[in-house]
Amino acid sequence: IYSFLPMGKRTLAKVENIIREEMDAIGSQEVLMPVLQPADLWEKTGRWEEYGPEMMRIKDRNERDFALGPTHEELITAIVAAEVRSYKDLPQTLYQIQVKFRDEIRPRFGLMRAREFIMKDAYSFHTSKKDLDKTYNDMSKAYAKIVKRSGLKYRSVKAEGGIMGGEVTEEFMILASSGEEMLIYCNKCHYGANIEAARAKLLKREAKEKEKPFKPMDTPGKSSVEDVARYLKVETHHLAKTLIYLADSEPVLVVLPGDREANEAKIQKALGAKELRLFSDDDFKIFPHLVKGFVGPVDAKNKILADEEVLKMRNFVTGANEADVHYINVNYQRDFKADVVEDIKYARKGDICPVCDGSLETTRGIEMGHIFQLGKKYSKAMGATYLDKNGKSQAMNMGCYGIGVTRLLAAAVEQNHDDKGIIWPRNLAPFEVVIIQTDMREKKLTKAAEGIMKKLTDKGIEVAYDDREERAGVKFGDADLIGYPLQIILGKTLLEQGMVELKIRKTHKKEIFALEKTQSEVDKLLNDL
Repeated sequence: IYSFLPMGKRTLAKVENIIREEMDAIGSQEVLMPVLQPADLWEKTGRWEEYGPEMMRIKDRNERDFALGPTHEELITAIVAAEVRSYKDLPQTLYQIQVKFRDEIRPRFGLMRAREFIMKDAYSFHTSKKDLDKTYNDMSKAYAKIVKRSGLKYRSVKAEGGIMGGEVTEEFMILASSGEEMLIYCNKCHYGANIEAARAKLLKREAKEKEKPFKPMDTPGKSSVEDVARYLKVETHHLAKTLIYLADSEPVLVVLPGDREANEAKIQKALGAKELRLFSDDDFKIFPHLVKGFVGPVDAKNKILADEEVLKMRNFVTGANEADVHYINVNYQRDFKADVVEDIKYARKGDICPVCDGSLETTRGIEMGHIFQLGKKYSKAMGATYLDKNGKSQAMNMGCYGIGVTRLLAAAVEQNHDDKGIIWPRNLAPFEVVIIQTDMREKKLTKAAEGIMKKLTDKGIEVAYDDREERAGVKFGDADLIGYPLQIILGKTLLEQGMVELKIRKTHKKEIFALEKTQSEVDKLLNDL
């Protein structure tokens, strides 16, 4: 839990102002909703239970349940449901900049993942999918403008809806080597996705190889993909590994190539499961027909979910559902069939782009914003309807659009810093310029500093004046640490020559100019940042 001191509050206000300007520009209207939300609103959508322990819950003196809002879909939908009557009242796009609460299991990385944070959340309501598409696209463009105006490098990528729901969703990621999220992007086209949603073009490995008779092979004590491959003298991609998940309390065999990693977000979506977890040792005791380390899809008694790539494999190795035994020369269709076939693996560097023939690359990023097309999920649950042109009641189409305001602030620092401190982009800096007076005893320096400050502030430039009784070295270090884009350094020797020194924080480049040219040079340098 963090407080904002004066410098941080100035920067936070700048982020909020940029967001407000871009939201207002596309016709959004600002509102303010309460943090405290009654449980019955969340119970209508089923998310009171679904959200889990991450939601902060409290009881009032009458034992009524409330939540400290982690988000506001239910509340805004209830408000709109009470106010909108006719198709003539739509579309509506409402937003707020408000504090949110989430009981993170491991709060970390400062403002990046805190229990209390500030968020811009917007919600749109429509009569049609076409109208929702328009607002969604407007929001996407507005988000791009917000990030660009903030002076940050970013990528917009396809994403998964998660607990929010929605089939169409996009994340805006601030690029940073310290980012929590892995991003996949194409080196030729504009394709990009977060690691949970990324896809790769399906390879047709071994497709032309003739099917061979399958048979059991003893593999004593060999249960891992690597050990089995080494023992049978085959490559790991010649194995189809079988993972066992509990999906809503039912065992499911998940089959995918031995050299690929299972993507649990895709698995959960493919199964339509509310809850999903890997089998534990206790689960194997409850289901003894599933032999740990040797489970396979042939003659399986449980539901099978197979990765689409398994269908293209030939003569591969699987577990034989018997301790210390594997099958070789297994082939899909002939030896087993899956109940569900989907892409359930993580894409990875070097895979072929699903859009073109480019190669997929990876980078890291920090999620700054996320936009969703929710459809009618919340409007149906909350009774948010309108009367159409024929007087018939219809559920509204809905979108939601979030920006982590305090997270954007932290991401800006992660992307823009060095060993000396922060390097603020101009539009986010608490002040654009700092005047550093090296000796506060020199009245001529004070007079020059005050004159420069007045001229710059009269031109609308934000200026901080370091007039502390501190050594020059301390002031230089603090200016670098805080990250003012430009430093004007006033020293006795240079001033006697009618000169001042300007330092660019980003490059540490220093230039000396005539005192009377300070304003024009500051204008030029700021415009070049």
